[in-house]
Amino acid sequence: MDTFSFDRLVIFGVGLIGGSLARALRERGGARRGGVIVGVSRSIASAERALALGVVDEVAALDDDRQLAHALAGADLVLIAAPVAQTAALLARIEPFLGEATLVTDAGSTKGDVVAAARAALGARVSQFVPGHPIAGRESSGVEAALPDLYVGRNVVLCPLPENRPEHVARIEALWRAAGADVRTMDAEQHDRVLASVSHLPHLLSFALVEQIVSEADAALKFSFAAGGFRDFTRIAASSPEMWRDVCLANRGALVDELDAYTGVLARLRAAIVAGDGATIEAVFARSREARTEWQERGANGVAPRVPGDLAPE
Repeated sequence: MDTFSFDRLVIFGVGLIGGSLARALRERGGARRGGVIVGVSRSIASAERALALGVVDEVAALDDDRQLAHALAGADLVLIAAPVAQTAALLARIEPFLGEATLVTDAGSTKGDVVAAARAALGARVSQFVPGHPIAGRESSGVEAALPDLYVGRNVVLCPLPENRPEHVARIEALWRAAGADVRTMDAEQHDRVLASVSHLPHLLSFALVEQIVSEADAALKFSFAAGGFRDFTRIAASSPEMWRDVCLANRGALVDELDAYTGVLARLRAAIVAGDGATIEAVFARSREARTEWQERGANGVAPRVPGDLAPE
């Protein structure tokens, strides 16, 4: 396979996601040396921190027309790696400075809203935008948390538009493969349904459990006895509140559907506990354990576990 090459990659939001891609292209050997990586941020201090760490080669301030025009001049690739609520404004901001050969992609956790934003901001030039979502992260944020191996063996989902040229989609695929990722494609609606279930709902539940405990009079006592199970379940509650607020609102339809389904399962378990129905409780636990074990054994990266026939959903 040929080594991926680029001339000028501009990253809007050089935090964990954007910074990790930059480090991967620099340090993993999946990309040829020589391409320039530019970091653009609302806060020039944040971008300059990425420059000081060697994550990017140049920086620009988002609100400075001259700097932004220079950053995008000759760029072949642009990554929007900011909270999804900022996507529309960012695309509108950069549209006047985009070259005809510049390809734009994003790293947003939702896709329906991002596609709508791209169509509104870019108009006829939406063919230059290939929606994407790297399914990788950490509870830590900021460029200091960026890792060159963050994407190795992890899924990146692309949601190509009908207007996208096949070679443009292939180029964005190659960008992520150079970072070590496995690239898959699906449409935006399917993406948002799937991620509501396996990503957005777990974050909501993690935040909710901590909120429940911290709101109680004996919260300090309960936290003093919290151990491994609590730590594992609530690890993602240390994630960015701003980012996950935006995700919940952007994907509210699919997320509410998943939340309602989860509430239904809780109601069935509650009824079984009240009734002393140990058989029902154990059946649910056994089915969940088997499904999770099989998922983990298959690599925990997008492979669906087999659903045991004798424990099929009601």
